[in-house]
Amino acid sequence: MSDLALRGGKAVRAQAFFAWPEVCESDKEALERVLRSGKWGRHLGTEVSEFEAEFAALIDAEACVGISNGTVALEIALRAMDIGIGDEVIVPDYTFVATASAVLMVGAVPVFTDIDPLTYCIDPAKIEPNITPRTRAIIPVHFAGGVAKLDAIMAIAERHQLQIIEDACQAHLAEWNGKKVGTIAELGCFSFQASKNINSGEGGAIVGKAGRLMDRCYSIHTCGRDRDGVWYHHPHVGTNARLTEFQGALLRSQMQRAEEQARRRAQNADFLTEHLNAIDGIQVLGKYPQTTRHAHHLLVFRIQDQALDGLSRDRFIEALRAEGVPCQAGYVPLHRESFYQEAFASRAYRKVYGKEYLAGFAARIDCPNSCQASDRESVWLGQSLLLGSRQDMQDIVAAVEKVITHRDELI
Repeated sequence: MSDLALRGGKAVRAQAFFAWPEVCESDKEALERVLRSGKWGRHLGTEVSEFEAEFAALIDAEACVGISNGTVALEIALRAMDIGIGDEVIVPDYTFVATASAVLMVGAVPVFTDIDPLTYCIDPAKIEPNITPRTRAIIPVHFAGGVAKLDAIMAIAERHQLQIIEDACQAHLAEWNGKKVGTIAELGCFSFQASKNINSGEGGAIVGKAGRLMDRCYSIHTCGRDRDGVWYHHPHVGTNARLTEFQGALLRSQMQRAEEQARRRAQNADFLTEHLNAIDGIQVLGKYPQTTRHAHHLLVFRIQDQALDGLSRDRFIEALRAEGVPCQAGYVPLHRESFYQEAFASRAYRKVYGKEYLAGFAARIDCPNSCQASDRESVWLGQSLLLGSRQDMQDIVAAVEKVITHRDELI
């Protein structure tokens, strides 16, 4: 019988890894505090306002607006910058769909741009060829908790008079040259969805410098009201994207553990990076020298199938899961999805952009690195695994080594 669990052998690991979210007594107390207060909406209590102040302080931002989720945070940021119908926004091709769908939701066009194989973040060298007279903004995504090459991206934006929104939904506490991400460009967006490093089930935030843009974000998120205006006075077009007091209280509690959890993830990520990179055919994603802190929302490594006698990434994942290590392949390139084609087929898009422009859109897409990551290379380990013990990390390394050692049985 083979040693591989996939072929009848004993798995490296039978017990579950670290459970997420990490729940403490303070979380229960926070929710009970709101429950007993009877003030459950953001304009009734103070929990969301206090969360906004505390999160801004945590990441050294001037201002913060709590939002119902990270997807809507991106949409509101675009609206606050007056980006919409007739505009193009450059986004990475390898990212969660929300980065692009937010662009479509404001009536603009997401221009899918290739990634840097080192980090899987948007490649600055691929941005400039995609700039047209319609281009208004760039949304760099700090993928997996790493940081996009912000110096180069901001230089491009300055040359072409473009705006930048940092998609920091996976990058709580990450830093570029010692400065927290989300605070470096005009606006930064965060997510507190259930998988994120700070978690309230659903939730998000926009951060930026105090002033007009952040006031616009606040107004849009609460039905077009001004901060100090009369309740039934709506001078601006807005929506309802408010956090509840329950989410605000839970986030305040969860943030108390954010630094300690981040240190645990970093220590375990360093261990895994050292030991996985020592295995032939495995390479953990890198980071730029200016990334002074990685958030480690994911630990992503590449399968180099040519060095492994043709062992496919998908077969590797199947075998690694059988050994008791939860992992996944990750994103499908956005340009292969049909969501944007549905938008382009709408009467509004055909009327504004014209059939010729929309028909030629696909010809502009050139994202081989994104396809390579998705089709052949990428293996993801979630952030909650990185909160485990050193034995947990050793089990992950042992499982990877075992699959690689017995790869002949999988090819």
